[in-house]
Amino acid sequence: MKIKIVADSGCDLNDEIKEKTNIKIVPLTIQLDEKIYKDNEKLDINKFIQDMKKSQSSPRTASPSPLDFIEQFKGDESVFVVTLSSALSSTYNNALMAKEMYKEKFENKFIHVFDSLSASVGETLVSLKIFELAKENYENAEIVKKVSEYIKEMKTFFILESLDNLMKAGRLSKVKGKIASMLSIKPIMGSSDEGTIKLVEKVRGSKRAFKRLVQIIGEQGEKLEDKILGIAHCNCLEKAEKIKKEVLKRYNFKDIVIVDMAGISTAYAEEGGIVIAF
Repeated sequence: MKIKIVADSGCDLNDEIKEKTNIKIVPLTIQLDEKIYKDNEKLDINKFIQDMKKSQSSPRTASPSPLDFIEQFKGDESVFVVTLSSALSSTYNNALMAKEMYKEKFENKFIHVFDSLSASVGETLVSLKIFELAKENYENAEIVKKVSEYIKEMKTFFILESLDNLMKAGRLSKVKGKIASMLSIKPIMGSSDEGTIKLVEKVRGSKRAFKRLVQIIGEQGEKLEDKILGIAHCNCLEKAEKIKKEVLKRYNFKDIVIVDMAGISTAYAEEGGIVIAF
C-alpha cells in the first residue's frame, strides 16, 4: 500500500530513518530575540545552541500553517500525519485544519492526523510504527487503530542538563533554578496521559539521574521485547550511547535507535538534554 508519512519538525530523525521511511518534515519556526530560525535541515544546531546561551530570553516557537501541511498532502498516497502533543503545541490543530481544507477539494483522499501526546523521539517512534504496519500491508483503518493504541501505551521521559531556558521562560523561578543548579539537582520529567509535561523525580547529580532513568524503563515498561527504544540527544552522543549500553545490559528491546535533536527539541532540552521513549 502506498502511504506518505508527514511529521512536524519536532520529530527527530537520523539518516537511516530518513532514507528508510522518507518521512516528510513540515518545519516549525523558532524566534530568539529578533532572529527567526526555520527548523529545517539548513539550521546550524551548534550555532543555535550558542545563540541561546548568549540570549537573556527563552526561544519562542511557532507552528507550521495549515498551508504548509497542505503542500505535503499532494499525491496519490494515503497520508498519515504525526504532530507534537496538542497539549504543547498548536501544530496538531493546524494539521487538522489542513486536512479539512484539503478534503473540501479532494474528498476521497485518505488523511489521518495523529496527536503523538509526546515530542522528539516519541514522534519518531509513532512514525516508525506507521511505516512498519504499512509495510505489513495493514489497511488504513487498522493502522489508525493500532497506532492510536501504541500512542496511549508509549512512555516518554527526559532529563535536562541545563535549567536556563525554564528560568528564562518563567516556568521555574530564578532562585529555585539557581539552588537546583548549585545542588546539581537533575529533574527527570515525563509525559502525562494527556500529553502534558510532568515531574517524575528529582535526582541529585547527572550520573545518578541517568542511572535512575535506566531503572525507570524497567519499572514503567512492559513487553519490551516487542518495542523499540528511542533515544534523542542534544549534542551529547556519548551520553546517548552510554544509556544504550546500560539498557542493553538489562533489557531486551526489539531495537534501539539514537537520533540527534533538531531545532524544536533543542530549544526546550538545550545542550546535554536527553529524551527517551518506548
